[in-house]
Amino acid sequence: MSMYKVLIVEDDPMVAMINEQYISRNKNFTVVEKCKDGRSALEFLKSNPVDLIILDVFMPYADGFETLRQIRKNKIPVEAIMVTAANDKESLEEALHLGVVDYLVKPFTFDRFRMALDKFIVQMEALKDLETLNQKNIDFIIDASRKKSEDIHPKGIQEKTLQLIVEHLKEDKLVWLTGDAIAEKTGLTGVTVRRYMNYLAEAGMVTGEMNYETGGRPCMLYRIAEE
Repeated sequence: MSMYKVLIVEDDPMVAMINEQYISRNKNFTVVEKCKDGRSALEFLKSNPVDLIILDVFMPYADGFETLRQIRKNKIPVEAIMVTAANDKESLEEALHLGVVDYLVKPFTFDRFRMALDKFIVQMEALKDLETLNQKNIDFIIDASRKKSEDIHPKGIQEKTLQLIVEHLKEDKLVWLTGDAIAEKTGLTGVTVRRYMNYLAEAGMVTGEMNYETGGRPCMLYRIAEE
């Protein structure tokens, strides 16, 4: 398997360092440079071949989208994983339009970051040995780049159920809800809700707080994490 060269484009030094640590845990990748903005990244790419960019959206001089537009316009042969705090539909649509390998919303876990790298590897390795394409291997490459939710999330966590819970939490952004209240709103069992809330809390998507003022057993309260 190839050794892939990675460029990290991130204006937050702490986030850049974490991304570099995550990448260093995969022996198939090496970080060749870290840039603080899109302008310096484009300058670096002029004379340095890179396989993959870990690209932030909100940066000075040239944001992630403008940087990727310039990369595509200049036909620079590099793939991109977008890393951002932007979770709105328009940003995701723009990223997909520009052909990103994956789109990670901060904060994310190492496992989710690893999956993004795995998607890149599958795509690159599948293309590497092909001289001619037929429908069968085209379908394989496209399917591999669009992993199913059961591959992205841990076992027992389904995308549709996850979205159902998140949408209900977003309706009452400032209200703390018990697991039972969430179960009642969504029609899910209490056991299912607890499993999903633990996952969402670990991923940083919800905030959990123990309530001791119940008059009985303490219970967890949840609400959507502040963006």
